[in-house]
Amino acid sequence: MADTPDAPQTPQLYLISPATFDLQVFPDLLARVLDAQPVGCVRLGLASKDEDNIARAADALREVTHARDVALVIENHILMVERLGLDGVHLTDGARSVRKTRKDLGADAIVGAFCGIQRHEGMSAGEAGADYISFGPVGQTPLGDGTQVDMDVFAWWSEIIEVPVVAEGALTEDLIRTLAPITDFIALGEEIWTAQDPVAELARLTSAMQL
Repeated sequence: MADTPDAPQTPQLYLISPATFDLQVFPDLLARVLDAQPVGCVRLGLASKDEDNIARAADALREVTHARDVALVIENHILMVERLGLDGVHLTDGARSVRKTRKDLGADAIVGAFCGIQRHEGMSAGEAGADYISFGPVGQTPLGDGTQVDMDVFAWWSEIIEVPVVAEGALTEDLIRTLAPITDFIALGEEIWTAQDPVAELARLTSAMQL
């Protein structure tokens, strides 16, 4: 049966780099992952505060992603976007910096905003010019205060708001299956990188996205 115009679309994959990784190993692993599954965007989210380390990592990942026509955004480091030839930035402070960042980077750059569990913050970020809003964590995690996003946030967002929404944080196969009809992007990071075979794990989790 052909899809109707209002039928849910299968979400795209959004990959998040590990907070630390070996530059001699990870770019090749990322290349294998990108060659195995279609991915819409990769986020460089290093914990490092060392400018040289971040720049070298960005250069290495940019070569991998751009060769495959995949967007690469960097977490928070707005000033590095143009200098390193990246596609945009992922802001972790909700709506606070979106308007200024959009002005600084221009209309063509990707500006994403992580808004935790706060629907209103997401709406504010969207109104300020964010290209996508990310909510999380979705699954159970020992990090932070343990608060999780209510699935109703994604269901409501997909019905009312046009700005694309990303689900991230401690995702499982069951959660992905539930989220697939009500999200635009499924963001995976440690869920695959900590697996013995990230390519196989990504294939397993991606299969849960099929509508």
